Amino acid sequence: MTKITFFKKNNLYIGFEVQGHTGKDDFGKDLLCCQISTVAQMAIVGFDEIEKFAEFKEISNGYLKIKVKDIFTEKEEVQFLLKTCYYSFKSIIEGENKFAKMEVKNV
Repeated sequence: MTKITFFKKNNLYIGFEVQGHTGKDDFGKDLLCCQISTVAQMAIVGFDEIEKFAEFKEISNGYLKIKVKDIFTEKEEVQFLLKTCYYSFKSIIEGENKFAKMEVKNV
């Protein structure tokens, strides 16, 4: 199962974490896992490679975590990208409760 956790502070998204493989299909053939990974990697490219908004990122097999630098959390483009990721994940995992879940934690 894949668990997606978004982190919010003062009603602003500040990052997210994706853990685990969905297990919906064999490794390399799991389209649900592929879709989730694609959205997560898009965030890494947006925050780290293009704008350098990321405070830290951690990536390993079946795990990704990214947090935005505090000085950038209120930027419109940061919130836009995080909200886009949130709603993309939400639409991807809709009806896939056996394989993926998502939550929001206030920190």
